[in-house]
Amino acid sequence: MRIFYVLLLMLCMNAGASAAVVLQYHHVSDKTPASTSIDPALFLEHLQYLEDQKFTVVALPELVALLKDNKPLPDRTVAITFDDAYTSVYDNAFPALKKRGWPFTIFINTEPHQKKRQGFASWDQLREMAKHGVTIANHTVSHPHLVRLQAGETEKDWQQRIEREITEAQTTIEKEIGQRHKLLAYPFGEYDARVIALVRRLGFVAFGQQSGPLQASEGLWSLPRFPFGGSYGDLKDFAMKVNTLPFPTVKYRSWANPDAKTALKDDRVVAGNRPLLELEFENEKLATAVRCFVSGQGAAALAVSGTRVRAHASNDLKAGRTRYNCTAPAGEGRFYWYTRQWLVTDRNGQWQHEG
Repeated sequence: MRIFYVLLLMLCMNAGASAAVVLQYHHVSDKTPASTSIDPALFLEHLQYLEDQKFTVVALPELVALLKDNKPLPDRTVAITFDDAYTSVYDNAFPALKKRGWPFTIFINTEPHQKKRQGFASWDQLREMAKHGVTIANHTVSHPHLVRLQAGETEKDWQQRIEREITEAQTTIEKEIGQRHKLLAYPFGEYDARVIALVRRLGFVAFGQQSGPLQASEGLWSLPRFPFGGSYGDLKDFAMKVNTLPFPTVKYRSWANPDAKTALKDDRVVAGNRPLLELEFENEKLATAVRCFVSGQGAAALAVSGTRVRAHASNDLKAGRTRYNCTAPAGEGRFYWYTRQWLVTDRNGQWQHEG
């Protein structure tokens, strides 16, 4: 009886569920930095899995249009993206994707292409890919940490600099490629409320590097992508992630520490804190199935009360980027997935300045 009840619950959870996911790659090579590289043979396995499992591969602007119109996302649908337009994308990824007739997006930081730096695709190569349906999109001019001020920089100076990073890259892409997609990928996946406000004012839709399926309710300025490279991306890991679903009908809240005294209005926290994340569902049974993990620490401390789940790190966070990944079984071998990213300042609330 217990097994029957659990199966029935999972079927109910998954009834009518659908999702699209965005995949993120950097290098497609076995000769580049391992942390941001996927072996070309493994990349081909990813593509073969999508083909064998009859996934639909669509252009990223198509998914964005659905999100903007608040339309349902088609299930078992993916968009493929690459950050930084390395030559390995042209040499090793483009031929395989072109052979299948699959669209993809490259987010480029324009400075290396303007300066013809080794290891980056040329403008002619980018134009060739664009002629075959590839979307060329914005990754700023110089790939800075957008949230950080340079030494001696005022808030106004910072805002003007970051705006130039985005608008000048967009102008260059329009001039060199002729495309005007207002899509941005945050360098290093870093953003905060100030960055989002600026990007929103400029009219861009923006993507991070935090994991998860697309979920329109989270807004159009911090959309998730599943990164693959380094220790992430074996075929089992890939298959699990491309089949994920967003949690149904959930509210998110966060506080600076487990005592829940100081509400957070941003994803920035101070080193030494252990931010508290709350997920509230309509379904109490779903709440009991949630498990959360903290990057670099393992399982998060969890407390479940009715339809609410609260998760926090067991150890104080260190300066840098930390993510809480929360999942739950969705039935039929699939998982719900949500990631919350924290940008952690030093203990004085300051970022490390750029040089």
